[in-house]
Amino acid sequence: MRMGMGTTCVYPLGLEEAFRTAAELGFDGVEVMVTRDEATQSASSLARLSDRYGIPVLSIHAPVLLLTHFVWGRDPRVKLERSAELAAAVGADTVVVHPPFRWQSDYADGFLGIVRETVAASGVRIAVENMFPWKVAGRSMAAYSPGWNPLPMDCDDVTLDFSHAALSGLDGLEFASALGDRLRHIHLCDGSGALDEARVFDEHLVPGRGSQPVAAVLSRLAATGWSGSVVAEVNTRKARTDAERRAMLVETLAFARQHASAAAS
Repeated sequence: MRMGMGTTCVYPLGLEEAFRTAAELGFDGVEVMVTRDEATQSASSLARLSDRYGIPVLSIHAPVLLLTHFVWGRDPRVKLERSAELAAAVGADTVVVHPPFRWQSDYADGFLGIVRETVAASGVRIAVENMFPWKVAGRSMAAYSPGWNPLPMDCDDVTLDFSHAALSGLDGLEFASALGDRLRHIHLCDGSGALDEARVFDEHLVPGRGSQPVAAVLSRLAATGWSGSVVAEVNTRKARTDAERRAMLVETLAFARQHASAAAS
């Protein structure tokens, strides 16, 4: 089980700071979120940073956020294919992708087939991430198609994000158990509860500070010899200093190693 750090953990700082921080704090690698920063889109730039800091790229997060709408054009299929090509070029074995937005109708209709075709062409695993239902003025909105929950989808690999699980009212341990061998990748974080009028944001708390059974999931996976990656994806933007940000990430890594090693010993 590898313990990585997402490059978003140091946002709004840049890509090099993410590599430097992950290396200095003892993470096993990084997950690169592809953004408008051209360095995140470049295999040669990522390879240079990997060599400079002695830390591998474990996974690539496809540019599927609203903020990355224009990265690599507007075609979401192209974005997924280029993410897989980038992952293969830098030696990462996994691409994380969100389910399509409902208004991406052509892509949504063929999404699962596109995932399989891209896996076959690239040799890279594509792990569909669990998202969460949206609410507008107290009413649920179907934002994703075929849905926000990949459990019923015909896909081979899934990413479990604990903050998203909390927002959607899922128990992370039950979700992981139901996925079985399809659980490929984990976004290590936490959340305090389900989406409602008082909680309408994606928290990405330090694990152990929310309500999700993160420790139990890590312990169970370690006990079974699970070989995927656990990637920290915590929100450190409220940190007032670099020391505070690093303390949050140190706590996150210590939490992961503690609960994985406890089960393995």
